[in-house]
Amino acid sequence: MKKLRVGVIGLGRLGSIHSQIYSRLKNVALSGICDTDKDRASSMGKALKTDWFTDYKRLLDKDIDAVSIVTPTVLHHKIAKFFLNNKVNCLIEKPITKTLREASELVRLARRKKLILQVGHVERFNSAIQAIERLLPRPRFIEVHRLGPFTPRVKDVGVVLDLMIHDIDIVLGLTKSKIRDIQAVGMKILTKHEDIANARIRFKNGTVCDLTASRVTDDTLRKIRLFQKDCYISLDYVSQEAIISSKIKNKIVSKKIDIKKERPLQKELSSFVDCVLNKHKPIVSGREAYNALSVAHRIIRKLNA
Repeated sequence: MKKLRVGVIGLGRLGSIHSQIYSRLKNVALSGICDTDKDRASSMGKALKTDWFTDYKRLLDKDIDAVSIVTPTVLHHKIAKFFLNNKVNCLIEKPITKTLREASELVRLARRKKLILQVGHVERFNSAIQAIERLLPRPRFIEVHRLGPFTPRVKDVGVVLDLMIHDIDIVLGLTKSKIRDIQAVGMKILTKHEDIANARIRFKNGTVCDLTASRVTDDTLRKIRLFQKDCYISLDYVSQEAIISSKIKNKIVSKKIDIKKERPLQKELSSFVDCVLNKHKPIVSGREAYNALSVAHRIIRKLNA
């Protein structure tokens, strides 16, 4: 079996996990890792028995086939453009880029080069989300809460691009409708960007979605509630559990949905590898990521109006 030669750029908490997962996948050779912090790169390189670099361009010396780009958002465009131009498939952590112009350029470049461009909207690989998709032909109302404590690791973007964009992507995938209008409010608390935000999105098919995201909340909460005419589903992203409540003979009957729990990030990276090896379209391609980013920017404009 041919092994895919993969590199990882950015060895913070999430990039380190990317590296560890790739090192364990049978059809992958972790050919190199990179971080501007020399001590971090060398330490992880030794631990994973792979070459390490402080300059991401050096990864081309390893004849890599694909990379995971797990750097601050402001660097996504520059790094991905370099690798796409050098015929290397890319998985970019969300959001795809900071601006729509940058995202559009990467989408066009990947298409022109016939390369895989996947974006790390990891909740698409959450077993609970995948289990309920078939049960929701047309949700009428969607309510989402993604709350957690402040961590200083993300300062270059606000909570909409940091957290809410996960749920924007999920909601766009579930509704499959164009947007009628958006209302939003938010506050800057600990950073120069919004740290808490709420958005109400009305879709042209009649669905209404209410999204709340906070990175200054003591307790962690990751839940989505979906209502349609004959049932209501409550889903916990963290526990990967979901309950469906249905009206049966004028009574509400609730039952737990049978879900096989798996690690979403491992599923995401395995899917990326499969897409590259077999030329499949990613579940979250650059185009889907562009759409989520476009809605996120519409929300941010409302916050700043």
